[in-house]
Amino acid sequence: MRDIPVNLGGYKLTVVEPPAPKMREDANGAQTPVTDRDGATQFTVSLFAKLRVKPGERAPKGEEIKVTLGTDPGPDFGEDVRVELLDARVSPYQIETAGRVNAGLAWRAMGIKHAPAPRPSGDK
Repeated sequence: MRDIPVNLGGYKLTVVEPPAPKMREDANGAQTPVTDRDGATQFTVSLFAKLRVKPGERAPKGEEIKVTLGTDPGPDFGEDVRVELLDARVSPYQIETAGRVNAGLAWRAMGIKHAPAPRPSGDK
């Protein structure tokens, strides 16, 4: 299965590394931008995902995820900015090289947007 839709609404997503064009090394060792089938440049952003908890509860350890973005998010997404993913999807992968197996999840989204400011804890 590929491109499984995911709902990360229960997580706080914080920018760790701002968005930048996704790069790949070509046969000559030069860095070239990664494009999709239509020729549009892909972008990548590193986010720290941490579970949202109710007041008084302790959040489990979070995790850093690297997300490929299908559109240019613009310049307003520096470090420590809270964001939401637009049309988030995940694909499991497994790569075997030299007798070793690496497996994980490849994260994709059409884009990112600023997350709404958290409400004060006294609001209903």
